[in-house]
Amino acid sequence: MALTRWITALMALLLSVSVMAAGIELREFDDPVMEKRYRDLTASMRCPLCENQAIDDSDAPISADMRERIYRLLQDGQSDIEITNHMVARFGDYILYNPRLENRTYLLWGIPIALIVGGGLLVVLIVRARRNASATSLSAEEQARLNELINRERSS
Repeated sequence: MALTRWITALMALLLSVSVMAAGIELREFDDPVMEKRYRDLTASMRCPLCENQAIDDSDAPISADMRERIYRLLQDGQSDIEITNHMVARFGDYILYNPRLENRTYLLWGIPIALIVGGGLLVVLIVRARRNASATSLSAEEQARLNELINRERSS
């Protein structure tokens, strides 16, 4: 009985230590607009270590570094574009959830558009082909063969 209490107390202690180790980041903002800018910037950037997780949700050390860097740049009075450019220069285009439209990203932006246009053209061509196929009448020979098959089926 005493052993189970001791194990329970030890597990509770370990759990509380792990919660404290996670750490809580508190950022002080004088202006609610600046706080919103901070939230928007951290939500719009991807953690380079995590798979598709924004830096505001990530517990990775690199995300904490990125959040701290954004906070300092905001305190220095830089604009959102300047901060984004700084972070892209430091960590690469991968961190942006919405890549910029540049020479090397035309293909990335163009493929979905090309697929939509190509799919639309394919649908139009299929509809036209079906209309033309159903609109053609049977030749006299085909009509006679059809009538023969229908009469044979009725007489059986």
